[in-house]
Amino acid sequence: MINNVVIVGGGTAGWMTASYLKAAFGDRVSVTLVESGKVGAIGVGEATFSDIRHFFEFLDLREEEWMPECNATYKLAVRFQDWRKPGHHFYHPFEQVGSVDGFPLTDWWLKAGETDRFDKDCFVMASVCDAERSPRHLNGLMLEQSYDEHAAEPRGLTMSEHQGKTQFPYAYHFEAALLAKFLTRYSTDRGAKHIVDDVQEVLLDERGWITGVRTAEHGVVGGDLFIDCTGFRGLLINKALDEPFQSYQDMLPNDSAVALQVPFDMRERGIRPCTTATAQEAGWIWTIPLFGRIGTGYVYAKDYCTPEEAERTLRAHVGPEAAEVEANHIRMRIGRTRNSWVRNCVAVGLSSGFVEPLESTGIFFIHHAVEQLVKNFPAAGWNPVQTARYNDAVAHVMDGVREFLVLHYKAAARSDTQYWRDAKTRVAPDGLEERIEMWKTQLPDSETVFPYYHGLPPYSYMCILLGMGGIPLRHSPALDLADVSSAKKEFEEIRLKGDELVRSLPTPYDYFAHMRG
Repeated sequence: MINNVVIVGGGTAGWMTASYLKAAFGDRVSVTLVESGKVGAIGVGEATFSDIRHFFEFLDLREEEWMPECNATYKLAVRFQDWRKPGHHFYHPFEQVGSVDGFPLTDWWLKAGETDRFDKDCFVMASVCDAERSPRHLNGLMLEQSYDEHAAEPRGLTMSEHQGKTQFPYAYHFEAALLAKFLTRYSTDRGAKHIVDDVQEVLLDERGWITGVRTAEHGVVGGDLFIDCTGFRGLLINKALDEPFQSYQDMLPNDSAVALQVPFDMRERGIRPCTTATAQEAGWIWTIPLFGRIGTGYVYAKDYCTPEEAERTLRAHVGPEAAEVEANHIRMRIGRTRNSWVRNCVAVGLSSGFVEPLESTGIFFIHHAVEQLVKNFPAAGWNPVQTARYNDAVAHVMDGVREFLVLHYKAAARSDTQYWRDAKTRVAPDGLEERIEMWKTQLPDSETVFPYYHGLPPYSYMCILLGMGGIPLRHSPALDLADVSSAKKEFEEIRLKGDELVRSLPTPYDYFAHMRG
């Protein structure tokens, strides 16, 4: 029986893994987490997918329990600023697109849209984001009855099994270090062992399987299954087991970031309920509003921009509040380990793989990995079928996200610098160019997007294509023969619904102040 798990490395990946395993297996599995007191977390992973609610549900945690401790806020969308041209923005919201007479509203918009804002015409969330409103009323009720988080729903399903269900209308922003601290307490209260020590050696048997890690002060920590949460170092999976890393950088060249944590009076500033990605000359800047500060950073390609230039650009973008804030420069390893599960070692988090955080996929990768680990948890025989299933699932998610991110750059109309011009001609994943040709005359659907589960439904592709503006699109020819009156009525209903929500919902700051009492 495999019942002794050792997690090497803490941070968000380590403690999400520990807490999920304790929630899944309780005392039937021993969990020990070994982390260095000297290695700092990257600490920029502060935005999430809406699927993250399933993680907190699995841990049986309510928002009121964890959000205040993590300075968390709601995220209803990603706001793309200046990707088409300076001054232009659009949203990729957590809201499935509706349909009329069998065609998505986005297709009708191409035929009969009366404004240049597909997002406001086709989605309610764009109006809610523009007006900076909370997705919950002060009494805790959701913004719409159709989003009923209390509806009968099996707990513990994987995210892929939730496809087709009503889109949950928001995700979260939080301070990654505070979430790790919260989950440390959650895990250790449920029996996880916490060792703060430096790993000096990874011990292997004659087969090349890990038997333990030798620490500086606690000797050898042995186990059955080892989880590598050591970040970009890949101490177990890449260094000890020599599993190769497959780079994505030929397609996604952004390999560097500089980050700032900037205190603000958020009551005065306001909390925009979305992550903002603002295009720059050699990359883009993220802005994540938290309760008490913003997290911000410039993601760039070092071939087009120096660290000094990036830091100057970021500080100018933030304004005088950033003047005394210490900058954190980060080198990112873009790509994935060939196999994230090798022998008795599973890599989770940055050691498994990473892409630039343009769609907040870092924590999604962790969540997906731990779900798949529990789903394929090994027995004493170490069935290779489970290992292969796990590796396929993780690889498909990362390769699919890579394709989705490459589409952002291919589709962006911006072409004012060499960085943006090169983005149009750079090599693409196999099949993407063919898919783009199809999407020019028929918007993406479940048959024409990346064929394996990767967390991005077809409407997400529609949003990027329609918002970025760099790829010519045409509505379905069938709509030339159709009556557009029903679609126009639906556009009007969305506008009215958006106006009503803007009038009735509180601001995010007021909601979170109320939550905190």
